[in-house]
Amino acid sequence: MSDTTINSPLTLPCGATLKNRIAKGAMTEGLADPQNRATARHVRLYERWADGGSGMLLTGNVQVDRRYLERPGNVVIEGPQSNEQRAALAAYAEAGTRNGTHLWMQLSHAGRQTPAAVTQEPVAPSAIEVEMPGGQFGKPRALTGDEIEDIIQRFAHAAGIARETGFTGVQIHGAHGYLISEFLNPRVNQRTDEWGGSLENRARLLMETVKAVRAKVGADFPISVKLNSSDFQKGGFSHQDSIQVAKWLDDAGLDLLEVSGGNYEQPVMMDTEGFEPVYEEKVRSSTRKREAYFLEYASDISKAVGKTPLMVTGGFRTTAAMNEALASGDTDVVGIARPLCVDAALPNKLLDGSVSEVRKWEKELRLGPTRIFGPNSPIDLIRGLNAWGVQGWYCLQIMRMGDGQNPDTRMSVFKALRSYMSNEQKAAKAMAKAA
Repeated sequence: MSDTTINSPLTLPCGATLKNRIAKGAMTEGLADPQNRATARHVRLYERWADGGSGMLLTGNVQVDRRYLERPGNVVIEGPQSNEQRAALAAYAEAGTRNGTHLWMQLSHAGRQTPAAVTQEPVAPSAIEVEMPGGQFGKPRALTGDEIEDIIQRFAHAAGIARETGFTGVQIHGAHGYLISEFLNPRVNQRTDEWGGSLENRARLLMETVKAVRAKVGADFPISVKLNSSDFQKGGFSHQDSIQVAKWLDDAGLDLLEVSGGNYEQPVMMDTEGFEPVYEEKVRSSTRKREAYFLEYASDISKAVGKTPLMVTGGFRTTAAMNEALASGDTDVVGIARPLCVDAALPNKLLDGSVSEVRKWEKELRLGPTRIFGPNSPIDLIRGLNAWGVQGWYCLQIMRMGDGQNPDTRMSVFKALRSYMSNEQKAAKAMAKAA
């Protein structure tokens, strides 16, 4: 055990230093304009978070291809950037780097998890649909080899723009069922060429992307990867697969590896009641008792890598558990996400000791007061509405802060669900009109 705490600085392999061990986890913002450009809403939001005390802030999904988004309000970086676009990104970066804070841009391609409202035909390693009801996602087509090579260069291009406009690092999103994660997952990647089959081939897109990004941004710029510890699906990307990929990333000279898990079919990363993993590889019960539900998986990975610091996001709610995890060496950075939708200044309070335990909003939010309307309802539809309503509740708090308002903790989950769905529909129509 070391004496490392959340107050300890961290120097990364590239030489950059984080002022403390708390990072704001990436959360989708939905604040881009209809042309998917950064806006003044990003500036207001990230000023608030930067002043809140985190050592590093991760942006939500910044997409590398406007055709394939996680949601209509994503920022997109593709092709040449106009002076106006660069100025908007620079203002965003300046806001998020206040107070000696690092601001890292999370780069992503949504792959087959692109909503049908954005495109009816998303892309994926193979033409395998997302197994979710309601027609939320179209049937994807398989990418060609040339398209895969183009995607690698898109990530590198966006990373270069991030550095040029003042962001202090990038994270490549290789988790949660988005495109790079899909290539890692043998349930989705059934290719027989150099991009599929063996784990080495399935990891090729990730490894080539890291290589291209490093060549673009240089040796002194932080590069992170978000990687599933497991997909928690039978026949999917396993924990043993994750350990091996982490070793390869360690050899590639990564600066921070964030350990997560799950995808839209198995949303383990959301820690949503009523949606426990049902396949053979389940979240370990001891992990839940220790708050951070990916921490034990990170512990396994930490024993396998030699140089790369680790970050774990999800579930941390007490200073004691955060400090214990850091002192044990199981993680080097503590990620906090949803609580910062309610209290942007929470990191400062944790760091100065005025708060030692974070309110568990996720355990309080529900459609109705009885079990039938709760997250563990016996009715599938009600369980699903609870999950989407809670997600909408957090997203709307982010939007309120982007609009210069305070979070509204009295907002009902039902109202949040309706407002969130309405916002997404309007954003999709506005984006289509601007295309």
